[in-house]
Amino acid sequence: MRKRRGAIIGYGFISERGHGPAYQGNAEWDIVAAADICGARRERLAQTFPGIHLYDDFRALLSAEAGNLDFVDITTPPHMHAPIALAALEAGLHVFCEKPMAVHPDEARAMLAMAERKKRVLLPVMNYKHAPVIRAVRRAIDAGQIGSVRQVTLTTFRNTHARGVDDWNPDWRRQRRYSGGGIAMDHGSHTFYLAFDWLGSYPKTISARMSHLGRADTEDTFSATATFPTGMATMHLTWTAGVRKVIYTIHGDKGAIRVEDDDIEITTHAGHSGVVAPGDWRVTTESVPSDWMDASHVNWFSSLLDQFGRQIDARDYVGKDAIDALRCVELIDAAYLSARRGCKDVTLGEVQQDDRLCELN
Repeated sequence: MRKRRGAIIGYGFISERGHGPAYQGNAEWDIVAAADICGARRERLAQTFPGIHLYDDFRALLSAEAGNLDFVDITTPPHMHAPIALAALEAGLHVFCEKPMAVHPDEARAMLAMAERKKRVLLPVMNYKHAPVIRAVRRAIDAGQIGSVRQVTLTTFRNTHARGVDDWNPDWRRQRRYSGGGIAMDHGSHTFYLAFDWLGSYPKTISARMSHLGRADTEDTFSATATFPTGMATMHLTWTAGVRKVIYTIHGDKGAIRVEDDDIEITTHAGHSGVVAPGDWRVTTESVPSDWMDASHVNWFSSLLDQFGRQIDARDYVGKDAIDALRCVELIDAAYLSARRGCKDVTLGEVQQDDRLCELN
């Protein structure tokens, strides 16, 4: 079978350490072109992908290469996701796009509409779903081990923001013009799509608080509560922790799951609703190697590529992940509005354009 021919647009840390190795380790995919505005990054691309066609602008790449490509992989800072995706879809290419899918909901909606109209797959990068320990959580929920999920907590500790490459603006995540926001924009997507998956619905309201240290114009700590038709999710994300770690809990009517990086603990009971006798609790623990300390998450991207290929073959142009990604952008937008309003509840869909353009106090 002919290899799927693609182009990488943006070659920073996650592209070089995560996406690139996944392509090189998969015989079904072939990266034949790339674009990056930084000359040093183009030199790195030439070393990593010998013979690749290189461009300093994505428009030049699409103009010259679209007829020879099947897809593009967008790994630029978020402010460019939507413009590149829309141009690539218009050119008839499938799109694999890093998170967040866009920095504003109207951009994300335009991306989904274009994918549907042009009949091309739009797949956002939801790589946390492909972590082995998260897949183990999904299996436990599907097996009914903890019953109906009604509450989740999601905590992400980082001791710094994820730095980009030294060749080009390593601190772009702390600059709103490139990132669209701080840790809520950067890690909010991971947090929210996992909450959607575990609670089996989308939220109705969110209240959020944010803060930042130093001179950056983006927040480095974010706490929020989202109310769902099926339950509630509480989230805490920070770049100012003393450790790198994720801690998740998923609570059902028959037990709970606790994840701390690679370790998973499942507590269940066989009793009826109400007070459970001490002897009726059953606790199992397991370590599911998932390499959380490796920020590239390279092993998760191979699984994502398999999903991308399946959706292309099935002509699943706007799948559930694309819809979830739009909902993530909407929820991030609503969280920023809630923070500006002093942590007041915001109903999804309430955000207005003038509110979006306001800076956080």
